Amino acid sequence: MWSNLHLDVLANIFSFLSPDSLARAKSVCSHWHTCAKLYHLHSVSQHRRPAWFLALPTRNRGLCCYVHNPVADKWHVLSLDFLPDPVRPVSSIGSFLLLRPINSTILQLVLCNPFTRQFRYLPLLNISRTNPAVGIVMEGPAQHGPFPNFRIYVAGGMSDEPGGGATYESMVEMYDSRHDTWQIIGSMPVEFAVRLTVWTPNESVCTGGMLYWITSARAYSVMGFNIESNTWRELSVPMADRLEFATLVSRNQKVTLIGGTCGGDACVWELSEGGDDDIWCLIEKVPIEMGMRLSGGKASWGGTKCAAGNGAICLYREVGLGMIIWREDEDKRKWEWVWVGGCCFTGGKQVQNVPVRGVLLHPSLACACILNK
Repeated sequence: MWSNLHLDVLANIFSFLSPDSLARAKSVCSHWHTCAKLYHLHSVSQHRRPAWFLALPTRNRGLCCYVHNPVADKWHVLSLDFLPDPVRPVSSIGSFLLLRPINSTILQLVLCNPFTRQFRYLPLLNISRTNPAVGIVMEGPAQHGPFPNFRIYVAGGMSDEPGGGATYESMVEMYDSRHDTWQIIGSMPVEFAVRLTVWTPNESVCTGGMLYWITSARAYSVMGFNIESNTWRELSVPMADRLEFATLVSRNQKVTLIGGTCGGDACVWELSEGGDDDIWCLIEKVPIEMGMRLSGGKASWGGTKCAAGNGAICLYREVGLGMIIWREDEDKRKWEWVWVGGCCFTGGKQVQNVPVRGVLLHPSLACACILNK
């Protein structure tokens, strides 16, 4: 595996190394020496580097994903044939993917490093449930590193009743990576459990001690969970009944909403400081020409998805269409819109244009102990 890696993939992995470790790596073989020489590598902190985009087909059960390297602007196909089940992404956690198998309605989560071909099923939840909301909370100073500590919160969904049938699940569970266990931490209002079931997208935002999810059934609203006090609140969404798509992301540690209307603009709003006043401030609009390009000239935002992380927000639909990226330019101290071409050919072979679901993460080849528990 090591001798066959593309130079740009190897270079990105080398950028994690300290100067002395990089010097030793350059002496391993001619391939590694060439890589380090061509790319003029130097160690940089992970949170300052652009994240890679990984896209998994949503309608194809083939075990592969498409990977875009933002530094070299290249696409690769990455095999996931080491996984026993077809999966779809839930979130990125450091250099890992959090996945869920799609051949079962009962939620079970899988932690995976697609570059080292390592994976591990997390323990089963205390309460079996279908289609709940999943939220990620990163912890400690290592949250930007390859081996972060994290917690996973699961809320809502449907569970079986003792006498038969199903009911909306009001218990909230939390997984702690340091203890590798799930625990029930409290309950939520049943009406909130209903809103966080079935159609809720997996994207979550954590900031200021709050976890936020957006519902995916119109009219949109946002559910907020105070982690410390174990309390819930519902927030309104601007243009809630008109948006064709809406998603939550975190930008500069603020809750940010992106949504678009049919035949209209896609806008970016930020929640006011503290968030208690439910005030959304319009801060930006997606360039019209890029929106038309993403939709294939249809002036529709239906089917648009979003991935965000590490100073970048990515709007996408199908792997071959290309992506709209709003990213931070630290040198210019501003955010700018760029277009990234889609994955049409890799290795000289044409790639089928299919709908995908993507995440942003930083690749690493370090073997993680958390995947060997």
